[in-house]
Amino acid sequence: MLAKKTSKNQITLPKEIVKAFPDAEYFDVTVRDNTIRLTPVKITPAPSSLDRVREKMKKFGLSEKEVGEAIQWARSRKR
Repeated sequence: MLAKKTSKNQITLPKEIVKAFPDAEYFDVTVRDNTIRLTPVKITPAPSSLDRVREKMKKFGLSEKEVGEAIQWARSRKR
């Protein structure tokens, strides 16, 4: 398949490729050995990531106060 780069550095993906990834809206782009690689990725909203962090804190029995104190301690050691 052939794709052409436009004057605005954009490339349109061929229909066959788009059909293979119907749910992909974003792609991670990497270059390796003179090859461009597109990998479909799913963007996770920030609130759900924060919820997972809070779940892990609960699992380990950590309070927000303890985490805050740990952050403050770590920051004080860098000085």
